[in-house]
Amino acid sequence: MSSEFQVWEVKTPYLNLHCGLGEGPYYEPATQTVRFVDIKNKKLHTVSINDPADLVTLSFDEPVTVTADIAGVDPKDKILIGAKQGLAVLDRKTGEYEYISKMEGEGVDRIRSNDGAVDPQGRFWMGSMTDFGKGDFRPEGSLLRFTQTSPPQLALTSLTIPNSVGWSPDQRTMYFTHSNAREVLAWDYDPSPSPSSVVTLSNKRIFYQHVGSGEPDGFRVDVEGNIWHAVYGESRVLKLSPEGKLIGEVRLPTRNITCVEFVGEELFITTAGDDGAAEGEESKVNGGALFRVDVGVRGLGHDLFRL
Repeated sequence: MSSEFQVWEVKTPYLNLHCGLGEGPYYEPATQTVRFVDIKNKKLHTVSINDPADLVTLSFDEPVTVTADIAGVDPKDKILIGAKQGLAVLDRKTGEYEYISKMEGEGVDRIRSNDGAVDPQGRFWMGSMTDFGKGDFRPEGSLLRFTQTSPPQLALTSLTIPNSVGWSPDQRTMYFTHSNAREVLAWDYDPSPSPSSVVTLSNKRIFYQHVGSGEPDGFRVDVEGNIWHAVYGESRVLKLSPEGKLIGEVRLPTRNITCVEFVGEELFITTAGDDGAAEGEESKVNGGALFRVDVGVRGLGHDLFRL
């Protein structure tokens, strides 16, 4: 691969719903759609990758923050969701959901779920953090590991904004972003099958320390082991090498970039509204939109949650 710093520039949205906090894009190959959430407005959007006018929206009474597919279940019927109180299964035909595992402990009413992902063994890792309307964000969040058969287990505590979780192509490294610390952490990870309660993590280290005014938000990993990392507040997505070096960026016409998803060799990118921008300013106009750009590499597929 060329040693030159790579730059992609996106000028216009694919779809602009002016999401308050667009997040969690997830590709569904069978239906050629991308689904993503608007956490602030409590919605799940599903849009065709061939026609942005082909859009379906579900609304909820509490925030939905992340989604995943379930092994043996058609995602047109049901998917896994992170919701206010924990992990749930959503019936997409009725819009109703049922919790399979709830967060526990003192002060749980103050927190909500955030980003997360399914690991190679079919467990779901998800962060929790201070909910909107509960004052300033505090270090009261955690990184939790969920299965259907046991209560959520704590992996990390005293977190303020826990964000994306992901794995290297060989599944031997686990990555996790703590946004307000501007850190992407890494551990050695044992991908071998194991009981649902057993996880082997070792050699914790800082994989990437961000320097800048913004905060690293959500990411995905490509088949070459690069991490494509959204940065909230800096109008860009970073391309980080498997060694944690900044080797490229995608530039966008709005400040608050939240997460990314691969669709073939294209990157779909969610964003949040820019309340600090003036009316008519480019970042305000495009805030909360969904973007797409060809980056010339495919992403890793998603693991499936095991019910």
